[in-house]
Amino acid sequence: MNFEQFLFDPRIQAGIQAAGYVTPTPIQQQAIPVALAGRDLLGLAQTGTGKTAAFLLPILQQLTKGPLRKVRALIVAPTRELAEQIAQISNTLSQRLKVSTVTVYGGVGKMPQVNALRRGAEIVVACPGRLLDLLGEGQIDLSGVEVLVLDEADRMFDMGFLPDVRRILRHLPTKRQNLLFSATMPEDIRSLAAEVLREPATVQIGMIAPAETVAHALYPVPDGLKSRLLLEMLRRTSTERVLVFTRTKRRARSLAETLDKNGYRVAALQGNMAQNRRQEAINGFRSGQYDILVATDIAARGIDVAGVSHVINYDMPDTVDAYTHRIGRTGRAALTGEAFTFAVQDDELMVRQIERVLGSRVERRRLQGFDYSGSYPELRSEPGEPAQSRPPISGQPRPAAAQEAAGAAGAAKRRRRRPRRQGSQG
Repeated sequence: MNFEQFLFDPRIQAGIQAAGYVTPTPIQQQAIPVALAGRDLLGLAQTGTGKTAAFLLPILQQLTKGPLRKVRALIVAPTRELAEQIAQISNTLSQRLKVSTVTVYGGVGKMPQVNALRRGAEIVVACPGRLLDLLGEGQIDLSGVEVLVLDEADRMFDMGFLPDVRRILRHLPTKRQNLLFSATMPEDIRSLAAEVLREPATVQIGMIAPAETVAHALYPVPDGLKSRLLLEMLRRTSTERVLVFTRTKRRARSLAETLDKNGYRVAALQGNMAQNRRQEAINGFRSGQYDILVATDIAARGIDVAGVSHVINYDMPDTVDAYTHRIGRTGRAALTGEAFTFAVQDDELMVRQIERVLGSRVERRRLQGFDYSGSYPELRSEPGEPAQSRPPISGQPRPAAAQEAAGAAGAAKRRRRRPRRQGSQG
């Protein structure tokens, strides 16, 4: 099966080849025919499954006919990083078409976006806040929108954007096609889907859970030893690119500084950074200038970087959905990846919730030879559950032979510790 079956315009087919797409992913196989037929669509798929192309390609096919230099497709995304990612893919796929894609988001100057809109754009990829600002100022006209895409709808709910999304809907024509994509489906998103979609087709790829190509492991550790454990883990483990998640901006900055001082090529990515610095960090991570990116959850859905072999949850996420989206940065496009999570005693409830979504117990590991200097109490049982049926969060150490073999392989192949370049960002 290949993309030729969809009978795309030859110029779009050239863009598909330029993007390096060969075989449609499952979400693309099922969603593209529905979207090409003009139907509304509810797409449920894990991150990293190719859903961006699943909605962009039908949009571009529609734009091969009809007027140009007016906004005909609006894609609403929760973060600046995701908006840029979508725009980059759009530009690659549409390079043979006379189609312009403009991004609209806050944190940067408004006038370059206004000027780009005045020059004419067929596709606008926007974050809700800035889009509403431009609508209020009369700087953008959405009366000609034919296709609306709400991408990462559950993340928009997490970030409190649903009221803004509903305000945006009032500026759109009633007659339009609606495509809503989400990796998880909380009740609020079901309600939004019922409001927006008209007799939609539903496409669901697998369980709404972390991708099966990711192996999960839990490392119980006191909070004060996390940095030491991370450094030792990186020293022993053979990795490609590594994405580390912290719970706060301050911890992201501090941890990046610690890794930088220990000789790692690392950048931090968190919400207080100016947009140009955030983009520099992502581009540096993508290009290989940085081997490690330390990020807060704001970046969890806006990073599409090949070769992320490991996601490390330095801090446990607040929700299972956040875990799903963090882990979605590895094991993408059918490649394998590993997800390591540092857990303290207070994380036991979240561990149980994650295990219920995964449908299995997460392997507990201890790094052989690492000085934990402490004991780890067992996780409490759930009501009505025998205590012995649930292993303690500390679990059992991995067999020494396997652990030492992994350490030897990591030492032999390790790429993380390289001389720091001038101007390395921490």
